Amino acid sequence: MPDIRSEYVELVVADGSTMRAWHTRPTKHAGHAGLMLFQEAFGVNSHIRSVADRFAKAGYVVIAPELYHRAAPEFEGKYEDIAPSIALARQLKREDLEHDVRATYDFLQQSSGDKIACVGYCMGGRVSFVANITVPVKAAASYYGGGLGDMIGRASDCSAPMLFFWGEQDQHIPGEQRQKVAEGMRDSRHPSVQVTFSDAGHAFFNDQRPSYNEAASKLAWELTLSFFEQNLQR
Repeated sequence: MPDIRSEYVELVVADGSTMRAWHTRPTKHAGHAGLMLFQEAFGVNSHIRSVADRFAKAGYVVIAPELYHRAAPEFEGKYEDIAPSIALARQLKREDLEHDVRATYDFLQQSSGDKIACVGYCMGGRVSFVANITVPVKAAASYYGGGLGDMIGRASDCSAPMLFFWGEQDQHIPGEQRQKVAEGMRDSRHPSVQVTFSDAGHAFFNDQRPSYNEAASKLAWELTLSFFEQNLQR
């Protein structure tokens, strides 16, 4: 497992705003693929930073942009008080997200060229889809991405294969929404994979929340790494 270096960096976005991002990578990172990692509604908090570091230890150059940088720079929400986080998530505009995705992608291109994938959790699962239809990634993964059904009509614009993870016990994303995503992805030119864990709920990958499911989390991690490795060879 390689040594890593982690720090905050500042990215300039096309709309003139400045976006802080958590940047972590192997200390000897020449030739490593890049990974855009998109936050839950709670910001780039300790959990998201730890996931970014974990991917870096797996050999990726990772950047996790703070998507609330326009309204609430450096925001980190509390799991026991979700209202502020949900309010910020609802303020996000797709045009702004596309600007943020492009700035993040451009930053990673400096080290990784076009070998770039993306992954997102909860709110970030939707942003991972936005990235797939906005920039030419090689692979995309979405963990329990809420609101995907509202934009799945753009599946034909996907630039890469996409992997989706769901929890069948998720009270926030019912089965009909998962089905809508699966059916919509048929319009993509690229393969998609839908994985549903029958015993998992929302945020099953987050080991800082009561909904954490260790078995589902471990398998999802292994599937994600395999999916990225396979598609980054294209």
